[in-house]
Amino acid sequence: MLKLRLSMGGTKKRPVYKIVVADSRFARDGRFIEKLGFFNPLLPKEKKERVGLESDRIKYWLSQGARPTIRVARILGENQLIPMPASGNNPQKAIPKKDRKKDDADKSKEPKAEEKKAEAPEAIETKPAKVEEKKAEAPEAKEAKTPKVEEKKAETKQGKEKK
Repeated sequence: MLKLRLSMGGTKKRPVYKIVVADSRFARDGRFIEKLGFFNPLLPKEKKERVGLESDRIKYWLSQGARPTIRVARILGENQLIPMPASGNNPQKAIPKKDRKKDDADKSKEPKAEEKKAEAPEAIETKPAKVEEKKAEAPEAKEAKTPKVEEKKAETKQGKEKK
């Protein structure tokens, strides 16, 4: 499958991307079919030097069935080559990360507390019944264990006497 995607270039902490058409099986920075433009994310959005596109070649590859990635689709949408893709729904994006964790913890505690309240009366009712059953079984279990222990002791004594 053909993709219109970004291929990373530049140096450490200074990325510059090429917009290329490549087979989706190839590596991100690996082999590509044709370079269609560039993208420099460090420049302000207002500058023309931020994005350079070969619009006729992009239209050709789109007609051949190449699919743009989400980021490339946004770049092409901003330059009116394709319709602007629908923005994703991420309601957490506007909240700072440190506050997101607090909100997630608060949300996760609330349902658990409600579940515990709902389960608590059942647990109280069932525990005494289980305890009474265990008490009833306990003397039988002790009686059942003691003859076996005595039998084993007798067998070991007999085994020692024969040797």
